[in-house]
Amino acid sequence: MKSNVPENYSVKKTDKETLLKWYKLLFLGRTLDERAPNYLKQAIGWSYHAPAAGHDGIQHAIGQNFKKEKDHLFPYYRDLQTCISAGMTAEEVIFNGISKDADVAGGGRHMSNHLAKPAWNIHNVSSATGNHTLHATGLGRALKTYKEDDAVVISSQGESSVSEGYVYEAINGASNEKLPVVFVFQDNGYGISVPKEDQTANRKVARNFEGFKNLRIIYCNGKDVFDSMNAMEEAVNWAKKEQRPVVVHANCVRIGSHSNSDRHELYRDENELSYVKEYDPLAKYRRMLLRYERATEDELKDIEEKVTKEVKDAHKKAIKAPDPKPESIHDFVLPEPYTSEKYPEGTHNDDGEPIKLIQALNETLKSEFRNNPDTYIWGQDIANKDKGGVFNVSKGMQKEFGKTRVFNAPIAEDYIMGTANGMTRYNDKIRVVVEGAEFADYFWPAMEQYVEMTHEYWRTKGQFSPNVTVRLASGGYIGGGLYHSQTTEGALSTFPGVRVVYPSFADDAAGLLRTSIRSKGMTLFLEPKALYNSPKAAAVVPDDFEVPFGKARIRRDGKHMTMITYGNTTYMCLEAAEKMSKEDGLEVEVIDLRSLLPLDKETIFESLKKTSRALVVHEDKVFGGFGGELSAIIADEAFELLDAPVKRLGSEFTPVGFNRILEGATLPNTDKILKAARELAGY
Repeated sequence: MKSNVPENYSVKKTDKETLLKWYKLLFLGRTLDERAPNYLKQAIGWSYHAPAAGHDGIQHAIGQNFKKEKDHLFPYYRDLQTCISAGMTAEEVIFNGISKDADVAGGGRHMSNHLAKPAWNIHNVSSATGNHTLHATGLGRALKTYKEDDAVVISSQGESSVSEGYVYEAINGASNEKLPVVFVFQDNGYGISVPKEDQTANRKVARNFEGFKNLRIIYCNGKDVFDSMNAMEEAVNWAKKEQRPVVVHANCVRIGSHSNSDRHELYRDENELSYVKEYDPLAKYRRMLLRYERATEDELKDIEEKVTKEVKDAHKKAIKAPDPKPESIHDFVLPEPYTSEKYPEGTHNDDGEPIKLIQALNETLKSEFRNNPDTYIWGQDIANKDKGGVFNVSKGMQKEFGKTRVFNAPIAEDYIMGTANGMTRYNDKIRVVVEGAEFADYFWPAMEQYVEMTHEYWRTKGQFSPNVTVRLASGGYIGGGLYHSQTTEGALSTFPGVRVVYPSFADDAAGLLRTSIRSKGMTLFLEPKALYNSPKAAAVVPDDFEVPFGKARIRRDGKHMTMITYGNTTYMCLEAAEKMSKEDGLEVEVIDLRSLLPLDKETIFESLKKTSRALVVHEDKVFGGFGGELSAIIADEAFELLDAPVKRLGSEFTPVGFNRILEGATLPNTDKILKAARELAGY
């Protein structure tokens, strides 16, 4: 089935200069494609190579319909010919293949064959197949928001990656929001060795999307340059004109193995291998030029000789180019954060009336939206009349800032996160705040996008930073049970490339949220929901208050023991410390970390110089919790300051039950902390 598209290109209609230019690009792509495995054989690099041969027609068409620095292109790992057609040079491709520091995609930090040129809007995508469809949709949202009517986003992938759930989320969202995104499915019939019939019931996977409103689907022969050009030009023009998404389904063949680590002869017979070679798009294009007398054999050979020399020259330059330096691994893990000049320590005087934590968050969000008109927030239930999230943190925001900046997202955590990644790619002024899930426990479907964001800045060598604040209502003590009372920071803080903060008081919540939104890079902002309306968490909050990352706060001075805590257990530690003062005559210092990543080790060590005893307390499980890392750091770097082993207290190693009796038996409380502290004091 083929959609009815205008036939603007054919071997007869297209001018000779263009035909010969195309042949040069196609031959250059194929030459590099065939040369790539030789680098591996010589132990020079290119240890991952997914050949493009058989996809030449559609990939050429994608590149020719991409306008650099205006459109946005998300190629996948087989899109070598796409990138050549879009204008990347042989040098740039080889630099990437052999992982040189000059690689414009990211300086050898990402896998070979993952081609990109962020300066042109050819985006650096990960190896998680198809997940860039979410980023493309987010960028489509930015084009629509900023009224870029003459620009389009092109997202390319293989047909088997369409089986991923987030691809459906992306296309559903683009359809629902009417976004100018062209999704190209390059269908070669295999997902590595898995045949298409094991992936989907439809012979053409694009048919799975035929019920989506606002979505146009165009089918083409991806092996044919002209049919592919006609289809892509029509798709791009229609997406721009109608401001709606298009799927281009291109039928291709995979001439070689999936990659250099795959042996396709183990699952493809001789007949099939002969068949795919017979349908070689490059050979077909060459034959057509000769058959219709649009080029002579000498002209084509001249192009081939020039391309061969071009590739040899590029190879010589690439071999001599410098490799990445070992010490550079620590560069571009995170951008430099926003720093406060007025509140460098994240403290203030207490002049004024205390407000609750939820009010502090709400007022800070509104203040930052007024401060930067390029700030956006979305999530589940956050913008429905007078409602503002499950806990009303964003109440009143849509009314003040409008539906373009404050809006509901589908119940699709991947989509919430992935489109935030995509939208911030449009320009560096954009700041996105998302409620990553209604409760932190529901965040797990978004983990792939969370991990993706943590290494975007590093992977691109600082060329792209997802400037996103991820808000999650965290923790228990509300009788919520499974999926409403768990804590997640132990798992989510194990990734480099993200800041993790967990305030306990209203002022710290406001100050950290302001710093998070103003900073570049991703911040995970965990909110102890049991404290939203608690009088214990109320505090005086200056209108412009800012709290730096990596600055703990001493909540209570002491000299006999240090309690290190954050979140809900901060108050329990303070209560236990007061009891120990009155009943035991021991003065306990309580440190509220506020920031887990980065961590204020200096404040912890200075306290231990006075007290020589450390009790680490948090709501999360002891086994696998963040306290294990804290304890290890203290033991490793401050062992000589201690007069006793580091002691930990947290939840039992069990889920948090719904019945209040079960919850109470699982979570820490003041009595449990007091018992542990007295044991440590008596060591």
